[in-house]
Amino acid sequence: MSELDLKNRTKAFALRVLKLADAVPKTTAGRALASQIVRSGTSVAANYRAACRTRSTSDFIAKMGIVEEEADETLFWLELLEESDLVSVAKLPAIKKEADEIVAITVTSIKTARRNRAPNSAFGTPTSALE
Repeated sequence: MSELDLKNRTKAFALRVLKLADAVPKTTAGRALASQIVRSGTSVAANYRAACRTRSTSDFIAKMGIVEEEADETLFWLELLEESDLVSVAKLPAIKKEADEIVAITVTSIKTARRNRAPNSAFGTPTSALE
């Protein structure tokens, strides 16, 4: 998957999260969960975009670690939405699958960047890690 493809995919994910948050009831619990899912779900796209602009492999790995954490956190909030019965269960499988796939892609990217890092340099930036 190219950088542009993943940029578009994470942005589309953020938009889906925003639409889902609008469908959550305006109860105390609903507002709290909607707020959390909006923060973590949009952070996935923002931090991936930042990762694409890093200048070193170490920075790339760090930013991608944030993307991984935020995508996993979004999965947690999605699970809470599902288990609390605040939204229709039918709305959640596709977005949960997408969050899970983004976590998997991110983990693979981090592993690849670590493997391709220059052997004796903590700051070597292999071209393949940033493309």
